Amino acid sequence: MSTFTQLIRQEANEIWEANYNHPFVQGIAKGTLSLESFKYYILQDSYYLSHFARIQAIGASRAEDLSITAKMASHAQGTYQAELGLHESFMGQLGVTKEDLKSFEPAPTAYAYTSHLYRVAASGSLGEIIAAILPCYWIYHEIGELLKDATPEAPVYQEWIAAYGSDWFSELVNEQINLLDALAENASHTEKEKMKQHFLISCHYELQFWEMAFTLEGWSSNKLKPIAK
Repeated sequence: MSTFTQLIRQEANEIWEANYNHPFVQGIAKGTLSLESFKYYILQDSYYLSHFARIQAIGASRAEDLSITAKMASHAQGTYQAELGLHESFMGQLGVTKEDLKSFEPAPTAYAYTSHLYRVAASGSLGEIIAAILPCYWIYHEIGELLKDATPEAPVYQEWIAAYGSDWFSELVNEQINLLDALAENASHTEKEKMKQHFLISCHYELQFWEMAFTLEGWSSNKLKPIAK
């Protein structure tokens, strides 16, 4: 019998495969992606991860089991220390300046994706929160696995692939998959449908995130830009 995560992963298969095949991801593997697009991506992803860590912390507060609270809090801390630390290294290699950081504004897709996560966290159960954040873990890990034999010339692309195909990241992903399966076992049909919907929406946003960076997405008007935080 298939687990809950296997079922929702299969339902998301079309959009999942599109993530692997997006020219941004393939450009990293082949080393043909412009460093301008990657720099744009790193800035946007750092913004996303700063909010992702907050969502993880909200999940920690929503858990009834103290051991799960501890694990989710550890994940939030890990996002800050490991992934954002890696981004700081990338920024140094890409020549990101203080002015770049000062003038940064989240792109429409980055803003919408984080807003989706906050909406789930505002009223959803722990299972719903895990379902919403799981695609970020899972898709990145599978991309890291798929690209592990790629040999792009740019060191920054090699490091990016190595990070998401690493054993430590695999452990984090499997922990979240197993947690969602455990929570789904005791969830009502209605809650499981919500979990699946959140998961699928996040899968779509993951794909849109690559497209956002590949096209250097911007706002149609400066008046619409949100304040970066």
